[in-house]
Amino acid sequence: MSDRLIIFDTTLRDGEQSPGASMNREEKLRIAKQLEKLRVDVIEAGFAASSDGDFEAIKAIAGAIKESTVCSLARTNDRDIQRAADAIAAAPRKRIHTFIATSPLHMQVKLRMTPEQVHEQARLAVRFARNLVDDVEFSPEDGYRSDIDFLCRVLETAIDEGARTINVPDTVGYAVPELYAEFFRTLREKIPNSDKAIWSVHCHNDLGMAVANSLAAVHSGGARQVECTVNGLGERAGNTSLEEIVMAVKTRRDYFNLDVGVDTTQIVASSRLVSTITGFPVQPNKAVVGANAFAHASGIHQDGVIKARDTYEIMRAEDVGWTTNKIVLGKLSGRNAFKQRLQELGIQLDSEVEVNAAFKRFKDLADGKSEIFDEDIHALVSDQAVQHDANDHYQLVSMSQHSETGERPQASIIMTVDGKEVSSKSDGNGPVDAVLKAIEAKVESGAEMMLYSVNAITTGTESQGEVTVRLAKAGRIVNGIGADPDIVVASAKAYLSALNKLHSRADRLNPQTEGV
Repeated sequence: MSDRLIIFDTTLRDGEQSPGASMNREEKLRIAKQLEKLRVDVIEAGFAASSDGDFEAIKAIAGAIKESTVCSLARTNDRDIQRAADAIAAAPRKRIHTFIATSPLHMQVKLRMTPEQVHEQARLAVRFARNLVDDVEFSPEDGYRSDIDFLCRVLETAIDEGARTINVPDTVGYAVPELYAEFFRTLREKIPNSDKAIWSVHCHNDLGMAVANSLAAVHSGGARQVECTVNGLGERAGNTSLEEIVMAVKTRRDYFNLDVGVDTTQIVASSRLVSTITGFPVQPNKAVVGANAFAHASGIHQDGVIKARDTYEIMRAEDVGWTTNKIVLGKLSGRNAFKQRLQELGIQLDSEVEVNAAFKRFKDLADGKSEIFDEDIHALVSDQAVQHDANDHYQLVSMSQHSETGERPQASIIMTVDGKEVSSKSDGNGPVDAVLKAIEAKVESGAEMMLYSVNAITTGTESQGEVTVRLAKAGRIVNGIGADPDIVVASAKAYLSALNKLHSRADRLNPQTEGV
């Protein structure tokens, strides 16, 4: 077996199946470029046959990514597979990932197919895909709940037809580590041509064991590819967390004895970008990328870390992209110094126009905030990437609000609607409620607010607030995010961001109809 672990990132495909996480072409492309900088081995860019928008996004990614393999998901039919091949055609390294359900429940209830029909469809699909590209991956959806003898027949056939990666997913998060590893060992022992394929693992986190199951399959089951997402993003309880897999294997190399090619210093930047674009905040106690991941509140812990870091820290914060250094720039600092700090933080902007816009936002922030942290820089650059589009239907111009004890808060807002300036006023149960009601009074979206959350980006009362708003209307679910030292302003930004997504035809209904 190889001593290298392949990292297959499916943030842009399976991660996008999270309610409200659907991304447009530009957002997908920006994340894909960051994933390449992170040096993941495979980027599953989407599901080409699901929509024209997803096809175009995958095509753009295939044309832009040079180092990572670009992959598209496809069901086991000729149309899906051909569509995937067309979307990834420009990629120097390309893969088609085709799948069909193999568990009795899925075959009977969902597919309404016999095992023999599923077997034959898998065989023909892999053969067709192999004629289009050299790199084919096959997945039996709900593989872990499949009859093992039938599964062995299907996988043996897939390998015979040219699949060189065999992925066995725990689609519903039902597995436990020891049994999952044993399942992998049994498959590899019973399938005579198992040595001709790389074995892959794809776990969901419904019981909170996606990372543990994946690592068990790697260590004891012989898997050499892990399918995962940044921040563990994914439908229901999420997918296997990329950052946790990578740092577990790197930190415990004595146990796993495997190498990974990921540039770990890009982990935090990747986490930040995915969180901002999708509108899914990272919980503070999240391993590796949470705000508290390297914080120590206990006096005993603090004393130990001061004396010797490894008393309580098994990883260095710097190794995953965190830094304890405050940015020394202020409102009098120059553009070149700001650009240098962006470079030190690993933040790459595509044009001088973007640099200038980020610098202006930095100066505006420095005018009202005495200390600027690196997290603030990440936040303002990420926020710039997904907001402030000149073509946005709704844009914030200015706002004001008044509240005092015993009085009902009042808010007024000036914004543009399709380029035309309008104003609105409202009261509310609090200043945030008043501002959002003022917006809604003019917009009349009728959307249901499913989530409103606030997180502090850094410490202290001067910290920027990051607000996430999730709206639902007519079957669509979208997330909006906004950051500002004033959480009322951040709330208005987040709400308008979500409204723009509801209005935009570029943001689709979740495009994935099926997946592993």
